[in-house]
Amino acid sequence: MYEHLKIEERGAIAIMTISAPKSLNALNSKILSEIDQYLDGFDCDKYRCLVVTGDGEKSFVAGADISEMAGLNAADGEAFGKRGAKVFRRLETLPVPVIAAVNGFALGGGCELAMACDIRICSDNAKFGQPEVGLGIIPGFSGTVRLARLVGMGMAKQLIYTGKAIRADEALRIGLVNAVVPQAELMDKVMEMADLIAKQAPLAVRAAKECINAEWDMDADEAIACENRAFGECFATADQKGGMRAFLDKSKYEFLGK
Repeated sequence: MYEHLKIEERGAIAIMTISAPKSLNALNSKILSEIDQYLDGFDCDKYRCLVVTGDGEKSFVAGADISEMAGLNAADGEAFGKRGAKVFRRLETLPVPVIAAVNGFALGGGCELAMACDIRICSDNAKFGQPEVGLGIIPGFSGTVRLARLVGMGMAKQLIYTGKAIRADEALRIGLVNAVVPQAELMDKVMEMADLIAKQAPLAVRAAKECINAEWDMDADEAIACENRAFGECFATADQKGGMRAFLDKSKYEFLGK
């Protein structure tokens, strides 16, 4: 069905692997279209978490495909940037949580892809960076936006202005990733977290994600009101009734997503 995506499911967890080994999984228009197509059919009722990773042991996504970008004019470049930004925004706003399993190079578009995910767990051989200024361009898939929000404006400017790549331990120190694990343990650790997320009340997790994303640009009063509304709506779900009853009864309850 897809030329450059491998799709797997493990219970309530979906795994999307970007597979273009010859280019270290670099993103081109074809891959972006395939991700867009996959998200079109993603069943948020069936899956409670999505894991995004790259094929092989060397690269998550090495960047955007320079061979495709080299001949673009200004209008084409803007269109290419918009395409990537649109796909990454869809990933960021997907109702279920998205975990990036960063298994190597995450440079340029690869770093931007990871930042569009909710949680980033990387292997100890991972490298992150926005090297675009060394090619005469700037990050084009929302990198200037998300990097500053994740690590602060000063650090984002340093990384983007210098184009310097950083190792996994530095990415953890500045808050770009949530955890660093040995490469051989990466998918096991990611799946542990995905399993833990999948065991929670899915409608509550969705509401929490929606609130966190929406409240970023709100002032404090708007953000609190947004949370209050979502909090109240949780009390209309069967999972809230069952979960709290089970807590009081010291029993177990399997969340239904209702």
